[in-house]
Amino acid sequence: MAERLNPNMLFANFNQDFTCISVGTRKGYSITNCDPFGRVYTMNDGARGIVEMLFCTSLLALVGAADHPHLSPRKLQIVNTKRQSMICELLFPSSILAVKMNRKTLVIVLEVEIYIYDISNMKLLHVIETTPNPNGEYHFSVRETKYLSSAAIVALSPSADNSYLAYPSPVPSPALAQTSAAQQPSPAAAAPSTGDVLLFSTRSLTVANVIQAHKSPISFLSVNSSGTMLATASDKGTVIRVWSIPGAEKLYQFRRGTREARIYSINFNLVSTLLVVSSAHDTVHIFKLGQGQGQGRGAVSSAQSPSSPSGSIDSREGSQGLDGGYDAYVDKKKGNSVSSTLRRKSLHLTKNLTSSVGGYLPNTLTEMWEPSRDFAFLRLPTSGARCIAALSGTMPQVMVISSEGYFYSYNIDLENGGECSLMKQYSLLDSNDEKND
Repeated sequence: MAERLNPNMLFANFNQDFTCISVGTRKGYSITNCDPFGRVYTMNDGARGIVEMLFCTSLLALVGAADHPHLSPRKLQIVNTKRQSMICELLFPSSILAVKMNRKTLVIVLEVEIYIYDISNMKLLHVIETTPNPNGEYHFSVRETKYLSSAAIVALSPSADNSYLAYPSPVPSPALAQTSAAQQPSPAAAAPSTGDVLLFSTRSLTVANVIQAHKSPISFLSVNSSGTMLATASDKGTVIRVWSIPGAEKLYQFRRGTREARIYSINFNLVSTLLVVSSAHDTVHIFKLGQGQGQGRGAVSSAQSPSSPSGSIDSREGSQGLDGGYDAYVDKKKGNSVSSTLRRKSLHLTKNLTSSVGGYLPNTLTEMWEPSRDFAFLRLPTSGARCIAALSGTMPQVMVISSEGYFYSYNIDLENGGECSLMKQYSLLDSNDEKND
């Protein structure tokens, strides 16, 4: 079934605290307040493929979506909407797929590179070379049509003090690399089909940890507001996992559904007690984070089960093998590094513990490994629309941005959960946005 899209909307996303929505159109861009709903800023200066806010400040990161040099998808513009001034312009060697910001860091994602800047003075701090960001079929290209949110699989912590960048690991973990190599001799140039996630500290500019999050390739990543939890989904989209940052311990495991689906968005609420997930099945699921939620029937935390396999390098034990940034990390992963040795020992120990203890576990304990179901859910008014969902920080409401150009607000029962009810519906585009050239 064809996706339902508004041909004039090229981009839409929430800001870091879910109080505003930034929209890019073929005419320009706009900022809309969520509650009370209303447009607060509009600029019609040409097609915009990326429009990212820095919380509720007047600073915006803009990327064009046209052939004109001023609106090139390779050019980043940092502007101040209050002063209506240009702070800086940066031109990159290829199209910009995503822009992420917190109050100290600016991250620019290209197809095979990630640039990290100090946002206070726009000084380039670090460049990470990656394999092609696996954004293929799950995102739109601004040059072909339009898209919602980021066109790259990457997440940056909104917290400036606990600032971590998460993206699909370009190097499979040793155990997975040996297995995949034995199964299929894939070309060296192809992107690794690994479910590993790399955590990179933008403060120390070093690799903080690696998480074996899924067996299938990663499709979506999201970091909570305090930079202490990471949510991951694979291209199957059936299970959502939540990990600690930077320790990489599996905290929660949730079942979105039994049928495979494209994940369109994952967002924590501001206090990290709820997680909202939208997918291509025209439903939005809300999961509860907390004692007994996602842990009781879902993943077991390290506190509950010390022998629980986290499938990741512990930051305290493996820190020596992770110093020196991305390049050092890759070199050591390819060789017989300290981190590789730790991983092999960890996996060997886990296998022994699992085989020896597994037979003695009662049914009540083995059931704890089954992912938890959603706490609440909602159905979209129309079928086939791509959407981004978030949770209000002030009201018990789920907010949804639709690729058709609409904003929906649903009421959620925080006590009993269940199906959420649609309360309000607004258009994100005005008559000027809808007009064609």
